[in-house]
Amino acid sequence: MQTEILAVLLGQVRPFRGDDEPSAIGKLPVADVVAVGALGLAGDEQADRTVHGGIDKAIHHYPADHYAWWRGHLGDAPLLGAPGAFGENISTIGLDETNVCLGDRFRLGTALVEVSQARQPCWKLDHRFQAKGVMATVVKTRRTGWYYRVLEPGQVGAGDTLDLIDRPWPDWPLASLFGLLIGGEAKDRPADLRALRDVPVLAETWQARRAKLAAQYGVD
Repeated sequence: MQTEILAVLLGQVRPFRGDDEPSAIGKLPVADVVAVGALGLAGDEQADRTVHGGIDKAIHHYPADHYAWWRGHLGDAPLLGAPGAFGENISTIGLDETNVCLGDRFRLGTALVEVSQARQPCWKLDHRFQAKGVMATVVKTRRTGWYYRVLEPGQVGAGDTLDLIDRPWPDWPLASLFGLLIGGEAKDRPADLRALRDVPVLAETWQARRAKLAAQYGVD
């Protein structure tokens, strides 16, 4: 599996909702090659490190494939005219939550990255699009995007390729993972909830989420 990287995007912290709510969700494409390190792309920022960024959320990938659907759903939203509408760092065509799995390892330019979790949306998407229900629609449709952790540093730029190197957990496509842990399917999928306990590449915060749901539904 190989796909071209359409855009590499970086964002800086700026006021988002008045002066009291900073955010770096407004990411813009860059023309230069960017260094990739353990905490993500050089020059990219996150306003609240308690919920954004870090080892397990170093790089955010959102499929450009979804943009046509969102234009049909939201109308002629200006944000959907170019990559970056969902705060992503990487934009491609050909990969989505149904054909990317937890733990997939990709060569991103010269860096090696690993899929750590799907993206759990927050209220900022509604505010960014100035439309109610964007966050809820992401959850309902599983058009979430995903995060990478960085296993080997390197460099990446638009026009480079994203190459699948290894797929150790083929039973965990991201749409299914998201449905289990965030989308309300845990009660009806106890066997999956139990099996996920043995998948070590799951992001730490989602491991805690799995454990909480397992306790709630009496799963060993």
